[in-house]
Formats: sequence, C-alpha cells, structure tokens
Amino acid sequence: MENNIEQQNGKIEKNEQEKPSKKAEFIQFIKFLFFSLSAGIIQILSFELLYTWTKCLTWWPSYLISIILSVIWNFTFNRKFTFKSANNVPIAMTLVIIYYCAFIPISVFGGDALEGSGWNGTLVTVLMMILNFATEFLWDKFIVFNDKVVNKILHIFKKGEGR
Repeated sequence: MENNIEQQNGKIEKNEQEKPSKKAEFIQFIKFLFFSLSAGIIQILSFELLYTWTKCLTWWPSYLISIILSVIWNFTFNRKFTFKSANNVPIAMTLVIIYYCAFIPISVFGGDALEGSGWNGTLVTVLMMILNFATEFLWDKFIVFNDKVVNKILHIFKKGEGR
C-alpha cells in the first residue's frame, strides 16, 4: 500500500515537473510574438506591394498571397524555436492547414466585406493579422505542438492500419 502511494506521489511530482513554469510559458509567448511580428512584416510588405503600390490586385488576392507567405515563415520558425518541435512535421503541418482552412475563408470574406464597405484595406489587413495572431497562438500551443494531441492522432492512425 505504501509503495502504491509512493508511486502515485512520484507520478504527481513527475507531472508537476513536466509542466512548464510560468516564466517558460511567458518566454514561449514572447518568442511567438516576435516570430509573428516578423511574419507580420512579411505579410504587410507583400500586401502593400500587391495592393497599394502596384495596384495590380484587389484586396482579397493581395491578402491571400501575403498571408500564405506569412504562414510559411511563421510555421517554420515557431516549430523550430518557439515550441521546439521536430516531431511529426507532417501532422503539425496538417493541423496548421486545418486551422487555415477555417481562418482564411472567414478572414478573406469578412475582410473583403469590410474593405468593400469603405474601410481602409491596410487597416483591415492589420485587424485580420491581430485576430490571426491570437487564435493561431492558442491553436499552435494547445493543438499543433501538444504532444498529447499528436500522440492521440498517431494512435488513431495506427489503429486504422491494423484493420
């Protein structure tokens, strides 16, 4: 009985040790913020080049191209440096694609409607970038780079292979 209690206490201590400290979580958020800001620079520069400076595209294709460039940059650096995840890049990329399959249509149609109703196109893009930052951080932290979620996905796929 005592051994069982010690084992349970050991598991509790181990779980507490595995949980990142508040300082580590804050540093992770700051890294995400800075990589997102760098991706934001890429997005806003490419958007301005296509939409404002060359005037060759309307708002939504300019936004779409610029967000795709931003996502590629942001995913690469946040995977490697913020979340330090080299495990299962294809699953992580798939989860990011799932997020953007929801986010991009909402932001493209919503942003296009705002721009079409007279809002400044650059302001609309910045608003979409802020919304993207907040929701993507949560998605990446709790879904994409969460080992428990990825392991469950892998387990489901392995079950499917055994059929």
